Amino acid sequence: MKLKILPPTLRINKRYIAFELISPKKINRSELIQIIWNNCLNYYGEVETSKFGLWLMRKWDYEYYMNNYIIKGIIQCDRNYVENVKASLCLANNFDNNRLVFHTLGVSGTIKSATKKFIKEI
Repeated sequence: MKLKILPPTLRINKRYIAFELISPKKINRSELIQIIWNNCLNYYGEVETSKFGLWLMRKWDYEYYMNNYIIKGIIQCDRNYVENVKASLCLANNFDNNRLVFHTLGVSGTIKSATKKFIKEI
């Protein structure tokens, strides 16, 4: 027996947050995931963070400018918790004794429009 797919009206609505991270050290994907999760957990706790539906999308890129690495990417989250995720990202300021700066470039309903509007290099 084949499982039925959920109709669009019952699916969870997602939003995509385009971000920019500035760091003096090159950060790989696993470290970036650790930074995002740790900040959300520290600010909201495990119960609230589990509702966010956080996911780091594959579309992300490095750029080297003035002795700093600029990482641009997209985070997927639940529509109802966009402001919570943005607030917890702003609190990320230190990782592995290196200063960090998070900028949220914008929020979009699809990956394609987030890439087109906010992250033109990817």
